[in-house]
Amino acid sequence: MQTNNKNSHYDSYQTLTVALGERSYPIHIGAGLLQQAGLLQPHIHGHRVVIVSNETVAPLYLKQLQACVADFNPVEVILPDGEAYKNMEVMQTILTAMLEQRCDRQVTVIALGGGVVGDITGFAAACYQRGVHFIQVPTTLLSQVDSSVGGKTGVNHPLGKNMIGAFHQPQVVLIDINTLDTLDDRQFAAGMAEVIKYGLLWDKVFLQWLDDNMTGLMQRDKALVTQAIHRSCEIKAEVVAEDEHESGVRALLNLGHTFGHAIENAMGYGEWLHGEAVSVGMLMAAELSAKMGWLTEQDVAYTRILLLKANLPVEPPESMTAECFMDIMAVDKKVQNGVLRLVLMQGLGKAVVTSEFDYKALQTVLAVE
Repeated sequence: MQTNNKNSHYDSYQTLTVALGERSYPIHIGAGLLQQAGLLQPHIHGHRVVIVSNETVAPLYLKQLQACVADFNPVEVILPDGEAYKNMEVMQTILTAMLEQRCDRQVTVIALGGGVVGDITGFAAACYQRGVHFIQVPTTLLSQVDSSVGGKTGVNHPLGKNMIGAFHQPQVVLIDINTLDTLDDRQFAAGMAEVIKYGLLWDKVFLQWLDDNMTGLMQRDKALVTQAIHRSCEIKAEVVAEDEHESGVRALLNLGHTFGHAIENAMGYGEWLHGEAVSVGMLMAAELSAKMGWLTEQDVAYTRILLLKANLPVEPPESMTAECFMDIMAVDKKVQNGVLRLVLMQGLGKAVVTSEFDYKALQTVLAVE
C-alpha cells in the first residue's frame, strides 16, 4: 500500500494503492475529484462506459460524471434507491441495459452512488460476459470508507444479506468528499459506524483520535472527515492486500456485522441502515467480549459512549428475540461446518474471529429486554 499527495488544477488529493499485484488499483481521496477526468479516463478500457446510479444520486452528480466520460459514449442506468432494491431482479435491469446496448467485453461499468449501487453494479460487472471492468465512485461516507474498497460485490436474498455475490476488484476508487455535502445526517452517522469499526478492530490510536475529534467530525469539518476517510481506507487496503478473499484476517472487517445483518434481515432491508445495525452489532460484540473476560466494562462503556457521540443506536430492536437472532445468524457467511464464528475483541483495537465463545453468554447478550 502506498500513499501519495498530489496537487491538481482543482484541489489537492491523496492516493492510496490497494496492492494486489497485477490487479492493484488506486483510491483517490479529495474534494472536487468528479471534475477531474484525468483521474478516471486512464482506467477505462475500450470505448464504452455504462454509468449506474440511483434516483437520489443521479440528479445531483450524474452530469458531472457524464462530462468526465463524454468521449466514451456513456449509457446511464438509474436504479430505485434503497437497500430493499439490492436484489437479483434489480440487477437484471443493469444486465438488460448492457445487452440492449450491445456492450462487449471491453465495456467499463461505473458505480455512482452508495453501498447498494456499488455492490449491485460490481456484481453485474462480475457476471456480464463473465467479468468486465468497473469503477467505484462512492457518494456516501459508508461506501467511501468500506464497501467501495476491496472488491466485495453482491445482492441480498430474503434469507440472508449479501449471500449472493462475487469478489470483483474495481479499476479505481474515486472518492470526492464534496458528495458528502448532500448526504443527510442519518446516512452520515451510519457511515461513521464503519469508521469507528476500523478503530475498534485494528487501531486503538485511531479510535482515540475519533473520540477526541467526534464533535468536529459530526459537524463535517472537511479536514477531519478527509483524515478519517483516509485512515479507514488505509486500514481496509492493508487488510485486503493481505487477504483478498476473506480466508483469514479480512473476516475481522465484519466486526458487528453478524449481529447487524440479522437486524437488517429481521426488520426488513432498508428499515435500519447498514451502519445503524452494525453500530448495535459492535456493541453486542463488545458486551460478549467482556463476558469472555477480553474487554473490561470500562471498554464497553467507552464503546457505547463513542457510538452515541456519533448519533448511532446502541440497542437492538425490541421486537427481536434471541431465537430470531440465532435463526438468522445460522446462515451467516462466517458459519463453517455448521459452527457459528463471531468477530470479537481481545482488547480495543484488537479483533479476533472465533467459535470459542460461551453460548450462554451469547444468549444473554442477544436477549432484548
